[in-house]
Amino acid sequence: MLFDMDGTLVDSEKVWEIALHELAAWAGGTLSPKARAAMVGGSMKQSMQIFRDDLGQPDRPEEADVKWLTSRVFNLFREGLVWRPGAAELLRAVKLAGLPTALVTSTGRILVEAALDTLGRENFDVVVCGDEVSMPKPDPEPYKTAAALLGVPIDQCVAIEDSPTGVASALASGAVVLAVPAELELPPTDGVHLRRSLVGVDPAYLTQLLVSRQLLRPAR
Repeated sequence: MLFDMDGTLVDSEKVWEIALHELAAWAGGTLSPKARAAMVGGSMKQSMQIFRDDLGQPDRPEEADVKWLTSRVFNLFREGLVWRPGAAELLRAVKLAGLPTALVTSTGRILVEAALDTLGRENFDVVVCGDEVSMPKPDPEPYKTAAALLGVPIDQCVAIEDSPTGVASALASGAVVLAVPAELELPPTDGVHLRRSLVGVDPAYLTQLLVSRQLLRPAR
C-alpha cells in the first residue's frame, strides 16, 4: 500500500499554509489563494517557483526562502501533526495485516523525519521523499520507485492520495488510486476511486479495489 503524507495521512497542509503566508509577509508580499492552491501536492521547487511568480518577484533568490520555510515547517511538525479522519486506524490495520507499506511524499527528507514522530517510523517499510527522486509528482517516478523498493508490481499496489498533483502521479504510475480530497476538490476521474474520507476504509476494502481491477481487465 502506498500512502501520500500531506493532506492524506495528516492535516499538514494547514501547517504549510501558516508557514507560506509568514514567508510571503517576510518577503513583503501576500500569497494569493490561487497560488497556494496550486502548490498543494507539489515539490518544494515547484512551489517556490509559484511563490515567486505570485509575489511578482521572479528573480528572488530561492535558497534563503527554502531554508527559512524548511526551518519553520520543521518546528511546526515537531509540535505534532493532526491525523486525517480514519488515517491512523487504516495505517494500523494495514500493518497488522502484514501488507507492504510505503510513504510516498513530495516533502523533503528532513521534514518527513519530523513528521514520522507522529506517523510512526515502524508503520512504513519504505519512505520515498520528494528530494530523493529526479522527477517529483505529478511524474509517476515516486510511486514507481516505492513499488520497486517494496518488491511489489505497481499494478498490485493501491496508492492513496488527496491532491490533483498526487492523483496524477499515482494514476500515471499504474497503481490503483484511491483519492480522498482534503484542501482541494477532486473531480470524478476514470480509474480513480473517490471517497470523502478514510473512515471505514480497511485492508479488505483496499484488496477489493485490486480485485475489481483484475476483473475489469479484458481477457487475453
